[in-house]
Amino acid sequence: MAKRLSLPKGRKLLRKIAPGQARMGMYIHGFEGSWFSHPFWRTRFLLERPEDLEALLASDVAGVLIDVERGVGPLPQAPHAGVTPARKPPVAAPVALTPVDTAKTDREHAKKTIARSKRAVKGVFDGARLGQPVNAEAVVSVVEDISSAVDRNPAMFIDMARLKSKDEYTYLHSVSVCALMVNLARQLGLDDPTVRSMGLAGLLHDVGKMAVPDEVLNKPGRLDDDEFALIRAHPEQGHAMLEKGEGVTQEVLDVSLLHHEKVDGSGYPYGFKGDAISLAARMGAICDVYDALTSDRAYKEGWSPLRAATEMHGWEGHFDRELLFKFFRSVGIVPPGLLVRMRSNRLGITLPDGAKESRSKVRIFHCALERTPLTLEDIFLCGSGGSDQIVSEEDPARWGFPDWQALSEKLTAGRAARA
Repeated sequence: MAKRLSLPKGRKLLRKIAPGQARMGMYIHGFEGSWFSHPFWRTRFLLERPEDLEALLASDVAGVLIDVERGVGPLPQAPHAGVTPARKPPVAAPVALTPVDTAKTDREHAKKTIARSKRAVKGVFDGARLGQPVNAEAVVSVVEDISSAVDRNPAMFIDMARLKSKDEYTYLHSVSVCALMVNLARQLGLDDPTVRSMGLAGLLHDVGKMAVPDEVLNKPGRLDDDEFALIRAHPEQGHAMLEKGEGVTQEVLDVSLLHHEKVDGSGYPYGFKGDAISLAARMGAICDVYDALTSDRAYKEGWSPLRAATEMHGWEGHFDRELLFKFFRSVGIVPPGLLVRMRSNRLGITLPDGAKESRSKVRIFHCALERTPLTLEDIFLCGSGGSDQIVSEEDPARWGFPDWQALSEKLTAGRAARA
């Protein structure tokens, strides 16, 4: 028999069921046991995909909490022999899906998520400063909240998280990097447990800075050699803190230790090169630098997203180039003047969009399949969503555009239809 739980006011219809009682249309509210024991990225979601139901039935989860106010309830169990039930319990009808959220609702949700996440990160980091072990499982719900906000409106959440004051940079930088890691992991098509771990790695990547004095972290002027040495020690300090913690994955350890390494071997603390740096750490390096460049710091004003992307694209040997371009696609910001191929098999040139330089657009001009000119058309990038997206950066010479500079100037000056 499904067990009814005693809940706080406002939540009266949570039920605990066995995994085998799960069925389509249920709203999952949580799972019993460690978050490592269940196969899902979130702990709260509508069970509407057959593959999710199959994964739940095959899992080692001890129990499932369902919200029967937001989804269907458990089926009544068959009576024991010789017992006739007084009446058949009604089966809860499916609940209609929530309508599409407005921009205002998404903005308010993002604002509240950022505030809650900042408080949670501050609590973990302040505890680490006092020598308390880091409990990664305690902030998994924060990663889930951030992931949910990214799902709703990735561009809005990432933009809002990027806007932070100098005083709150340390904590909100971690929130931003978590969101960017989740968004990039989804762009790469990683499985849900790995996406979750990447988000957790982003949230905890800078915990080692708690071993650095505030006056050094927030110093507005140039650091001296001793102060710079303290800053450079934070990856190893963070790794040591996390090794003693609970619920820490390999991705979390890698990103904390290696997010300042560079693919050409000029980074720190070990000078690793190329594939010696894990995928998680290469992702972390990109997300960390992008948010740092676009945020106001004690010693500099933040750059626009377009300027940050353009500068990062020009740093040879710093990042994994293929991964960097996929990151640009995930945030909808691509350096201007590049020849790109779209999912629709059309070619275009990347252009900035708007005075704030917070988004990019692609001016379509050529058919990649027939190799023929097309009427100019502008497509505005919106991160990983949208009907047509960038697939790859292309070599102009390969497509018969030897004087790309002249052609790009002509295309930029042209007028295009708006898609």
